[in-house]
Amino acid sequence: MPKTIKKPSSLFSISGKVAVITGASGAFGRVAATALAVEGARLALVAGNARALAETAAECRAAGADVVEILRRPSTIADAEEIVAQTVDTFGQIDILVSAAGTNDVAPIQEMDVARFEAVMHANVTGSWIMAKVVADQFIKQATGGKIVLMSSARGILGHPAGYSAYCASKSAIDGIVRALGCELGKYNITVNAIAPTVFRSDLTAWMFEDTERAVKTREGLMPRIPLGRLGEPEDLAGPLLFLSSAASNFYTGHILYADGGYTAG
Repeated sequence: MPKTIKKPSSLFSISGKVAVITGASGAFGRVAATALAVEGARLALVAGNARALAETAAECRAAGADVVEILRRPSTIADAEEIVAQTVDTFGQIDILVSAAGTNDVAPIQEMDVARFEAVMHANVTGSWIMAKVVADQFIKQATGGKIVLMSSARGILGHPAGYSAYCASKSAIDGIVRALGCELGKYNITVNAIAPTVFRSDLTAWMFEDTERAVKTREGLMPRIPLGRLGEPEDLAGPLLFLSSAASNFYTGHILYADGGYTAG
């Protein structure tokens, strides 16, 4: 007889789980932090901007979450090991990694030098790979499995005429890491997935939601390509994140979940 699921919604519970969130002061990192805080997770918030990190931490504490702030960027293995050590010292374990640290540098390829390209790749790709490596080591040590969620983008499979050669390349690389690690780490009961949004509301994109001439013109050019007819909101990312962070996604690994209103479908 098949196993009966008495309460399917219970699969989405992350209450008491310990989540490490890098880039916690950035657009997606802040959404991730507050969403998981509201759902009862204990949080290690990691960022390089002290003021913005403190603001995110305050929001999470106001939601009732236990929080440790780690003022650090995951630039090296040593950085990642220190992040993991501080988290384990505080909470005793790690259950979830959300790697949201990253950057963009928009310029035509003729104007972008190698150093600028490599800076984007290091922030978006190498940093995520480093965190996945070190947190996976901790998951294996704990022998409890774990959840790794990386940050991709619709630009991982779509180009852009405005000078996104570094950013698009970095997100394509994230997609490759997700698929490779999904295969590699499955034997340890570690799932590896990514969320790939299109434009969603944040401090950086707030202007696109306004009624200015520039914003209206931008939306008019973009909306015909989004079947659901609107830009993304933070809650559009919170739901997929909860799924990928919880037992609801225990049989789901190596996938890119496009939170894009259908943008990449057409």
